[in-house]
Amino acid sequence: MMGKLKNSQRFEITILLILMTLFCFSLSIFRYYLSDTKVFFFLNWNLFLAWIPFIISSFLLIFNIKSKIALAFAIVVWILFFPNSPYILTDLFHLKTRNSVPIWYDLIVILSYAWAGLICGFISLLDIEKMFSSYFKISTISIIAVLFLFVSSFGVYLGRFLRWNSWDVLNNPFGLFNDIAVRFIYPLDYTKTWGVTVLMGSMLNFMYFMLRSVRKESFIPEKIEN
Repeated sequence: MMGKLKNSQRFEITILLILMTLFCFSLSIFRYYLSDTKVFFFLNWNLFLAWIPFIISSFLLIFNIKSKIALAFAIVVWILFFPNSPYILTDLFHLKTRNSVPIWYDLIVILSYAWAGLICGFISLLDIEKMFSSYFKISTISIIAVLFLFVSSFGVYLGRFLRWNSWDVLNNPFGLFNDIAVRFIYPLDYTKTWGVTVLMGSMLNFMYFMLRSVRKESFIPEKIEN
């Protein structure tokens, strides 16, 4: 696998993400050294979950999986874990003044984890788009990406405010389905749900499509003629 990874365009971004993850981990360790508290250690678990969509899509892309059944199954699993990538943004709720560590340090800690998580998610979505290119038109793929990001925002709401996790699809599917269904049946009774979903989904779409647009740009400067 490492050989295929080195020969693919995925190698550089993977190394950068690993280094960013190590940087995040070192921030949390240093914070523990300063305060002797494990306040933000949970961010390491959240970032691990954010890596899962990236790992799934990288595996599919690097090994060029063609089986439609395998792809469908992998994408279903990917969708379940995809909300974990932007979820770390909501950990900003934990930001507050603490005597042991300055608030600016905690802000950098949370933002570092959130950025690493977002990039894991956005790169994996780019991978999914690439795989869909064999089956759909570009305009259709863009619509699917928009929908995925809004679904992700709904997933973030379920995780942050209702405390559901990705694996609850197996642990407690009926309870999860009930919480989802009631919000679709009586949407006006759950304005907070749809406010978070629509606004966060819009923000993620702007962020993702700006990143996708920048990615298309060439960073090789043109020669200046004398």
